[in-house]
Amino acid sequence: MSAAVPPPLPPRRGLALVGYRGTGKSTVGRLVAERLRRPFIDADSALEACYGRSVRSLFEELGEPAFRDREAALLAELTAVPDRVIATGGGVVLRAENRAALQRFGIVVWLTADPQVLASRLSRNTSALHARPALTAAGTIAEIAEVLSTRLPWYREVADVEVATDGRTLAEVVDAVIAALPWERGMP
Repeated sequence: MSAAVPPPLPPRRGLALVGYRGTGKSTVGRLVAERLRRPFIDADSALEACYGRSVRSLFEELGEPAFRDREAALLAELTAVPDRVIATGGGVVLRAENRAALQRFGIVVWLTADPQVLASRLSRNTSALHARPALTAAGTIAEIAEVLSTRLPWYREVADVEVATDGRTLAEVVDAVIAALPWERGMP
């Protein structure tokens, strides 16, 4: 017995995951894409492949404004192709043009977690800590709280769905994302 093929996403209805680093956008996005049988793109990995340098290196070499310009240009390209799942960089919501591109692209799922949970996850994943630039002069938990407080309104603005990741297994988070999708509930 073969698995049922999910229905195609409505035209121009992709799926984008947003949220702070450590919320699981890349891991969850990859698994959701597999379940939906859709292509998966990790925007940070695509940016690194495009420029041949890490996000941290690009951020440090270019400065934040030029880095965000490149991030926005890549996001415009990625969201021009429908019917895929995209895990975005955590700061992609800073620019109105990016929020608009995400909303035009499709359903936007905001993955959340408590700052202490994020700090714990990031401390266990040293490659993530070294691959991403520090965003404030504060320590890990203080930085997370500070950056989250700045970004919260933009995450809320762009998100169609909010899925908490703390206190859940990876499988539970993936199930929650899939269950929140309108086409999984029979809605267009």
